[in-house]
This record gives sequence, structure tokens and C-alpha cells, in this order.
Amino acid sequence: MLLLHRPLDDAPRNAGRREGGMIPRSPWFNGPVRVVAVVLAAGAGRRIGGPKALLPIGGTTFLAHVARGLDRPGVAAVVAVIGHGARRIKSGAGVPPEVALVENTRPDEGMLGSILLGLDAADTLGADAVLLHPVDHPFTSPPTIEAVLAALAKGAVIAVPSYGGRRGHPGGFARASWPALREAPPARGARAVLADHPDWLVHVPGDEGCVAGIDTPEDYELRIGPLRRR
Repeated sequence: MLLLHRPLDDAPRNAGRREGGMIPRSPWFNGPVRVVAVVLAAGAGRRIGGPKALLPIGGTTFLAHVARGLDRPGVAAVVAVIGHGARRIKSGAGVPPEVALVENTRPDEGMLGSILLGLDAADTLGADAVLLHPVDHPFTSPPTIEAVLAALAKGAVIAVPSYGGRRGHPGGFARASWPALREAPPARGARAVLADHPDWLVHVPGDEGCVAGIDTPEDYELRIGPLRRR
């Protein structure tokens, strides 16, 4: 495992905390565009009874499952922004050691705060673009991720997968879009950037998994229940 030599502690002061100080580089990275994947996992998960990062799926947790899915050729590093339940996540989520954990100490201020912490970490890593992926979408397929990466490699400022007329995840945001994300209204976050800059947006084909979010116990049982019963 290769380690980047610049510790996250050298990042801007609001960049959160990285356990261990160094962010490992993915052994898979071989892309022409340096992309860092950011898993957004700081929420409380109040509707489902606790942090979604810790929900079980296939013998592991949502956070570990999503992070492993993003650690693939074309992705230089994976960062997870955690918040609620951070202590339990650090000790019990089974996150691979190559995934950097950055703690959002004010997670109740909304997802945009986690996005900005992810951008700070990606900036420290010299990224050209980020993939933003909420932890509650564990079914995004490799072809969907690869389609977003391909669009970024071709020069897209923002690349988003779509399925059935709905936008899905992960969203790819090139560095040119980061100032707009930093200036976005907290209540609207990345949605404001998509609305204000339609000329930046490239839609790529996704599948049902990219729009299949888990928000409630009913969602969990619908999506995960059949997997447990196999």
C-alpha cells in the first residue's frame, strides 16, 4: 500500500480530522485525471434509527461496502466524511485501512458541510475531480461509476448518472466546479450548483442502483431484506 506523503493536517483548518494523519493512495489508481471519491456519511439517520454508515449489508456495513465499491481503477483515493456515531464508526464499521476518515464535527448543519470537508481533503491530495457519493446509496454499480469517471476524463465539469428520468449517484465534480460548491447556499448545497450551471452538466447512463436510496426502515427491508433471505 502506497501512502501519500502529505498529511491531512497540512490542509486548511476546517478540513476536519483524519485518523492517523496520512491518507493512503488507492493501489488501483492508474487514471489520467486524479479523482478522489468522497463518501458522505456524517448524518444521524434519525428516520432509520441511527447512522446509516453502520447499517448491515452482506456481512459488512454500508460505509465499508460503498467505500470498497469506489476503490477501483481511475480513483486515486477514497475519503469518508463521518460525523454522528463517529466513535462507533471508527471502531466498528470495518472500513478498509486505505480509506481516509475525516470527521465533520458539525454534522447537523447539513450535507454541504461534509461536501466541503471532502473537497478540502481532495484538494490536499491534489485531485482534479471528486466523486460525491452518499452512504445511503449502497447499490451503485461499477458500470455507473465507470461512466461518471469516463465523462470526467473527457472534460466534463459535472457528470451525473441518471435512471428513469432521475439523477443518481455518485456525482462527479471537476475542480472547476468547486468554487461554486463552496459558495452554494447551505440549504440547497450541490443542487444549487446543478440548477445554476446546467451548461456544466453531463448526464451519463446509470441503472436502478444509482437512485435506490435507503432512508427508512421500510426502504431497508425492501432493498436489503431479500438479500438476507437468500
